[in-house]
Amino acid sequence: MSGFKRREFISRIGAGAAGMALTGLGPEFLTASNSSYSSEANSLQAAETETHPTFTTDREDGRYESTAGFLQETLKHLKPKLAFDPEMTAEAYPAWQAAVREKLTELLCFPEVADPQPAPKRIWKRKREGYEWQKWEAYPEPYSVVPFYVLVPDGVSANSPAPTVMCFPGSTHTKESLVGECELDTGKRSTWKHFQTNRQALHFVKQGFISVAIENPATGELVSPLSSRSQMANCGLWLGRNYLGISVFQKAKILEWLREQNWVDSNRIATCGHSLGSNPADILGVLYPETVKAVIHNDFVCNWIERAYCTNFNPPGGSHHTVPGLFQWFDHTDIEASLAPRPLLFTEGGRTMQINKIRKAYELNGQPENIEVTYYAKYATADKRLFEEVPIPAGISNEEYFQYVNVDAPQHRFRPDKAVPWLKKVMKN
Repeated sequence: MSGFKRREFISRIGAGAAGMALTGLGPEFLTASNSSYSSEANSLQAAETETHPTFTTDREDGRYESTAGFLQETLKHLKPKLAFDPEMTAEAYPAWQAAVREKLTELLCFPEVADPQPAPKRIWKRKREGYEWQKWEAYPEPYSVVPFYVLVPDGVSANSPAPTVMCFPGSTHTKESLVGECELDTGKRSTWKHFQTNRQALHFVKQGFISVAIENPATGELVSPLSSRSQMANCGLWLGRNYLGISVFQKAKILEWLREQNWVDSNRIATCGHSLGSNPADILGVLYPETVKAVIHNDFVCNWIERAYCTNFNPPGGSHHTVPGLFQWFDHTDIEASLAPRPLLFTEGGRTMQINKIRKAYELNGQPENIEVTYYAKYATADKRLFEEVPIPAGISNEEYFQYVNVDAPQHRFRPDKAVPWLKKVMKN
């Protein structure tokens, strides 16, 4: 803020409005009575002003000497070229949607693979109660092999194909955790507190779906003790690749193979991602509109431009979240808006203004019922979402940010009670 420092600005408007001192991404300031906020809200706002300063400048021209300061101000005023416009006409939507798909493909930097690669190969199969557990290998590009699991319900065949869901785990969780089997490095099942619910593929196969479990790059069998995930992601950037692009490309090659299998109902294929896996789930839906019929985003609705700005460029993660140039064109909420009108489920809520932007895309396409949003129990009803009408300040921690966007981080997990019935409903035809 030009002219005077942020703390001075806060003192001028009064401590009671500290949490409204700076907007998330705009110049407006909202007002509300003190009765609108609980003691939790007031303490959060006070903590922000005392312990989380943001970038400031005393220059009258509004310029910053600090590089981070000028970048944050640039981010605040950034207008992505292909951001979804809620005022768009229904006639303009298909062209915008196609433009997002084209630009996203470009930004993901898929490799140019000149020679045909081998088809996926089954390594082994094992009987389990009610289904068969199969291990396969995919060969998406030269020098690369990607092991994955396929769980096939009993009775599935070329004469009786089944709906299929591709399952992607969060962060560093393995494909073994997705199918509820022992970890390869320990020989034991995961001790993670949410292990039971996070067994995505197992939950789906028990309800008659073929489920395909695929790890994120540099995870499980794809990891190397010689290089961390961030080191690998940085190396990819030097090569003109990015982590998300590698992840999506590997999964895309498996998707292309899946839809050609006669035991797969190619008219009923869905993607389902938890946490880090939610981005490739979304993106496969964008890139393969004729193949992916439904998307489950098992995370909250996150506007990453807003998050980066509000947390002083300190959102969690590292270079494995970096897609060079992405923000110049769109945010992840715009990518999600481009999925309309296909069925889309968000299982862990988010901030209403961001959710409503995506809802608008579905309304524009005449199918508002095709988007569904459920919340953490802590924020299940509107009266529990204390910061819906409060602009998100700059300079807050990730923990504080989560309260503004209705996230109960310790309870972040896959939601089989929401995802499985929803997918059965939308895939019934």
